[in-house]
Amino acid sequence: MAESISALKADLRALSILGLHPFTVVFLWCYYMRNYSCSSPRILEGCKMPLKKQLSPRKQPAQSRSRATVSAILEGAAQVFCREGYAGGTTDKVAKRAGVSVGSLYQYFPNKDALLLALAEQHAEEGFVMIHRLLSEFKAELPALEVFLRQFVVSLFDLHMREPELHRVLFNEAPLPSEFFEKKEAREYEFSICVSKLLAEHPEVHCKNPELAAHMLVQAVEGLVHGYIFFPPRSITPKEFISEIVFMLLQYLSQPSETRG
Repeated sequence: MAESISALKADLRALSILGLHPFTVVFLWCYYMRNYSCSSPRILEGCKMPLKKQLSPRKQPAQSRSRATVSAILEGAAQVFCREGYAGGTTDKVAKRAGVSVGSLYQYFPNKDALLLALAEQHAEEGFVMIHRLLSEFKAELPALEVFLRQFVVSLFDLHMREPELHRVLFNEAPLPSEFFEKKEAREYEFSICVSKLLAEHPEVHCKNPELAAHMLVQAVEGLVHGYIFFPPRSITPKEFISEIVFMLLQYLSQPSETRG
């Protein structure tokens, strides 16, 4: 895996030297980040994954007290995995941190992978709710293109940077099942279609294929933000990073289609 990553980085540098448009080079890197990490469903077979475990909750909390217990367990799990990572996090540590017995934890979660899946689903749902709210605001009043892009990028960046260590564990260490990624990608596609409709209506956007442009926008932002979290650059501030993404996308979307190759 490490050799493949090194080879791919070398290929990307070569593509840049050959004179490909910077957006194309960046998109290829984003595509790698989203499709060739060990968490990706596309190469699960190539990673050292444990045997398939029971990941569904053993029972659903029905009463307010049990819901509070599950909430405490998930909060404790987030703190433990942030501090210990995937390998160091255990159900015993989570139960202790949450202030519950291990037996109480096992009533709801059969193992630590089930905990991580619940945290990943919770994180993804927060993102989908945020994007849905943002797109609804854009539909009500379409802002200038730069404002549109900046709000989109800042919202995703802030969501992922809320707990960067946990994000790294969930999406770069934990053996999440392929079904999770399939559902996540289906939801992302739905939002990409919504974005394409907004782009098609925007007077500052010049593209022949809004659906393709929306796909590029969503995947590029998601991939770049994940890359910033997984491999934090030492000399690039979040403000600089966000501004560069907005500038790159603004140039891509506002450039007349006739000038593209």
